Amino acid sequence: MKTIVITGTSRGIGYELVRLFAEAGHYVFALSRNHQPILDLNLKNVESLSCDLTDEKNLSETVQKILQKKAKIDVLINNAGQFLKQDFKDTVMKEVESVYKTNVFGVFGLTSHLIEHFAEPAHVVTISSMGGVQGSVKFPGLAAYSSSKAAVITLTELLAEEYKDTGISFNVLALGAVQTEMLAAAFPGVEAPVSALEMADYIFDFALKGNRYYNGKLLQVANSTP
Repeated sequence: MKTIVITGTSRGIGYELVRLFAEAGHYVFALSRNHQPILDLNLKNVESLSCDLTDEKNLSETVQKILQKKAKIDVLINNAGQFLKQDFKDTVMKEVESVYKTNVFGVFGLTSHLIEHFAEPAHVVTISSMGGVQGSVKFPGLAAYSSSKAAVITLTELLAEEYKDTGISFNVLALGAVQTEMLAAAFPGVEAPVSALEMADYIFDFALKGNRYYNGKLLQVANSTP
């Protein structure tokens, strides 16, 4: 049984990941601003914690709750994300800042809080987007969101280099279209070829085994545009 920390678990891929890890017998800490959906599942070996990744005090308190239960973390999945579609001419900097606080600083903060508490080996998996991949197809209105997802790709490469001798592996998955509420907001009417559960199943397997083969790598997990 491994100890898993997952962010952004109130819906979509994060929600399905919690179920998959719990059903496989792992101990899961599910972090989300809205912790009720996972709490309602009443799953064995799952701690559903209300956590705002952008609030340093709340984040620190949440990490302490985790470490009181488990001294070592085997897998961290940085899945939480905030979406924004906004024409660049209509930029509202407070909204851009909010996206970066969740999508970039949230990954930075939680990972740094846990960095000395990972098992050996351990795997940190960060969920990015194809929109953040250099050279990929880009879409109007996604300047804040896609650039934030590009930032965590580079962050992953840097952490993998810095911690390459510690037994901690860092990888990032750039996802294509997945049938979630976020996709519906970004591309109304588009039907994705992959469900949230199907993508969660892929991430579940990669989180447990991918660090045997990859470190500091970007894997593009997409079969469509967007």
